[in-house]
Amino acid sequence: MAFSLMAASSLSMHFGRKTPIRCSSSSSSAVSSQAKSIQFDLKTYWKQLIIEINQKLDEAVPIRYPDQIYEAMRYSVLAQGAKRAPPVMCVAACELFGVDRLAAFPTACALEMVHEASLIHDDLPCMDDDPSRRGQPSNHAVYGVDMAILAGDALFPLGFQHIVSHTPFDLVPESRLLRVVAEIARAVGSRGMAAGQFLDLEGGPNSVEFVQEKKFGELAQCSAVCGGLLAGAEDHEIQRLRRYGRSVGVLYQVVDDILEEQSKKLEETNESKRKKGKSYVGVYGIEKAKEVAEELRTKAKQELEGFEKYGDKVMPLYSFVDYAADRSFSFETSS
Repeated sequence: MAFSLMAASSLSMHFGRKTPIRCSSSSSSAVSSQAKSIQFDLKTYWKQLIIEINQKLDEAVPIRYPDQIYEAMRYSVLAQGAKRAPPVMCVAACELFGVDRLAAFPTACALEMVHEASLIHDDLPCMDDDPSRRGQPSNHAVYGVDMAILAGDALFPLGFQHIVSHTPFDLVPESRLLRVVAEIARAVGSRGMAAGQFLDLEGGPNSVEFVQEKKFGELAQCSAVCGGLLAGAEDHEIQRLRRYGRSVGVLYQVVDDILEEQSKKLEETNESKRKKGKSYVGVYGIEKAKEVAEELRTKAKQELEGFEKYGDKVMPLYSFVDYAADRSFSFETSS
């Protein structure tokens, strides 16, 4: 599946239809004219990175004592069907500035560990009470609630340790690593993802924007920002990546809610209705959710306009926006 910037700016928010519409492009002429001739295959780029990331995650989380905790950790971290969106976005943001992806892999793996830890805890009976994840039993359904909690607790610090112990210092100065560690800690902490989970449990329908931004936007913006930090991006570029990542993260979830509603996958149970009320679709209706998604798509692309000097290196980040909106391909792979 090849993407071009021209095609990316004209694809519609079809949600199940393949009918493109013409949109007025706010992209700078420098980006548009340069990118018209550039074809970028996001599917191949993403799948190749998944293979590399899976291998490095396998090495990063070996079986050690106590075996049962490590087995529970590996069950989620190495689960089949994982899209690896946080690590892929981190690598893409790092490569945007011309830095070798080897500089980003330890942080990319740490982001996936943090992501999986959050999913393990999110699925717990005391949280969202989900019995399955990616078509397989949730971690707590296999290993028990106690082991699932410990697995999540162990993955968070292991991620930080992996960054510090495996990042090549000839590519990334220690000062940049400190900023990366601080960024991840902020994103998952009491003012980040944890705050989103709190309001998901306790808040009413008027908290949906905050919940979506914190539960889903935080990790995406953290992933993009960490890639930039590793590469030594300027502060104004980091802020662009922050706004870009936040928009893409929330966009992905809003589209998920729309697709779920349209495909009628939700069973009409009290539990499914409770979750539905925490989505844009559940609160505002499907048409308003589509408008929100299109606004987020536009915002994300606008933030990338400041990176025209990096040429085709920005194409993965552009293509992520349209993938988040359109889900143009699947990740069925044996890797």
